[in-house]
Amino acid sequence: MTTTEESADRFDLSVIEERPPTVARMFLNRVAATPDREAFRYRVGERWQSATWADVDERVRPLAAGLIALGVRPEERVAVASGTRYEWILADLAAICAGAATTTVYPTTSAAEVTYILADSQSRVVFAEDAEQVAKLTANRSQLPDVAKVVVFDGQGDGDWVITLADLAASGAELLAEVPDVLEQRVAEIGPDSLATVIYTSGTTGRPKGVRLRHSAWTYVGATVAAIDVLDAEDLQFLWLPLAHVFGKVLLVVPLQIGFATAVDGRVDKIVENLAVVRPTFMGAAPRIFEKAYARVTGMVAAQGGARQKIFDWGLGVGGKAARARRSGTSMSPLLAAQFAVADRLVLSKVRARFGGRLRFFVSGSAALNPEIAEWFDAVGITILEGYGLTESSAVSLCNRPESYVLGTVGLPYPGTEVRVDSDGEVLLRGPGVMQGYHNMAEATAEAIDQDGWLHTGDIGNLDSNGYLRITDRKKDLFKTSSGKYVAPSAIESIFKGVCPFVSQLLVFGEDRNFVTALVTLDPEAISGWAVDHGMRGKSYAEIARSDEARALVQGYIEELNARLNRWETIKKFVILDHDLTVEAGELTPNLKLKRRFVADKFARELDSLYR
Repeated sequence: MTTTEESADRFDLSVIEERPPTVARMFLNRVAATPDREAFRYRVGERWQSATWADVDERVRPLAAGLIALGVRPEERVAVASGTRYEWILADLAAICAGAATTTVYPTTSAAEVTYILADSQSRVVFAEDAEQVAKLTANRSQLPDVAKVVVFDGQGDGDWVITLADLAASGAELLAEVPDVLEQRVAEIGPDSLATVIYTSGTTGRPKGVRLRHSAWTYVGATVAAIDVLDAEDLQFLWLPLAHVFGKVLLVVPLQIGFATAVDGRVDKIVENLAVVRPTFMGAAPRIFEKAYARVTGMVAAQGGARQKIFDWGLGVGGKAARARRSGTSMSPLLAAQFAVADRLVLSKVRARFGGRLRFFVSGSAALNPEIAEWFDAVGITILEGYGLTESSAVSLCNRPESYVLGTVGLPYPGTEVRVDSDGEVLLRGPGVMQGYHNMAEATAEAIDQDGWLHTGDIGNLDSNGYLRITDRKKDLFKTSSGKYVAPSAIESIFKGVCPFVSQLLVFGEDRNFVTALVTLDPEAISGWAVDHGMRGKSYAEIARSDEARALVQGYIEELNARLNRWETIKKFVILDHDLTVEAGELTPNLKLKRRFVADKFARELDSLYR
């Protein structure tokens, strides 16, 4: 077994040691320190509107007081069922300043599962985005006896159970008029060990579990990112991630500590368009976003062909050489420097411009990033810093740094966090960010956190000689073929994402079978352009997927993949599904992770047919 904890003498640990006791105090301190600086930028129709920290405070205070007026007590749960938008942030800050604990609900969650989450968390108030979310609640109101009120962002109240955001603010304003310091009193009642959030896991392997995170976990996350000094108040973040997910939530806490501005728009299909308009300096995302961007750019270039593709390939090759020199800490030769100047002007700068032109780095989390895609972006001049953490560890446990990153790893632990690889290869974590436990699940908590405080992540990995962690697969996803050979499906799937720009998903199977097979889905955008060039203009996705041409295309990339694998890992047969996997169909989690067990059960007939 191996253990690592990054050396503390590189950082100003006083930032962590002297951090505010609660997230509520972090927010109030930020407002007091920089009231006139931009805090958030958000869409109103087709235009962007800006809000200063003082503007945010003016909106949050009456909402928080309104929750207190509704009878919400310290550490009671207040849920938010909404997509990523400015009002989500206001609701979250209001709950925190009222001393409550925010419970998060994805807007794509079914009515039955919403009911389970709200009942299990005993949520007292629910912020709901619109009529669709309200309908899920009213349909099962009899099963939600703890919910006193529903506060809707878009829409009207019903005069009884459902009220508007303006109604809540009005009742809060009345309370503030009577007791001006009611929020200060409430904030004083909570401390570092008070419950701040209950975030329900996305349920890739069953019913969601509510992860209880203290205020001290979140303040640690904010302070430790500040301590490593990779962001400052001049940065601008673009935030699209689901705020119901821990990755999105952590990106709301860090600016409270550091003070930079955040542009918010949760529409996934508008990410690249927004990047060009907002021109952020950094953004967090799941690997699927980078895979799609890579596929889009390379697909466009391939469609142009000819001299343009040759120039692009040459420029990317030069950019790759320059990136490798930069990572190794060596200077470019005079010849390479001259070539790079031309390549940057003709090719690389144009690619960067598609992402706004000001990006210092992306942060990748939630799943494994293909190293070749990371290297492609690095060649372009956009660094992707891969990080690692769980909902159970407040998202941030390890991350690469702009000045020291190793592609294919998730970086070094943050100050105060320890990492250990157990004898069976499982990665264990210990530190201030680790959860209090699972809500109403003492047995599951005891299984996840051992008596020495180590969180058992369920991930398999290894540490290199410099302490960088490499994740190789999920412990539960590893399978053994009938010949007794172990296969790591996630590793194979990740390699393939860097090989084939036309495939959205490759799912590897073969447990207790005599060979490995795969389910394949095509990327709708990439394959539609390819289909036009191959005489299938106007054909549906399903028709393209069934075509001999598409099968031959995928077969070629499978063979390229197999050449890089051990013999027992190679994919002998595959089937192309007639649709891409989606969140709505329950095949992906809202943060775009595969629900492997669900997909295997759903397409069991297709998989079984490959072994007949």
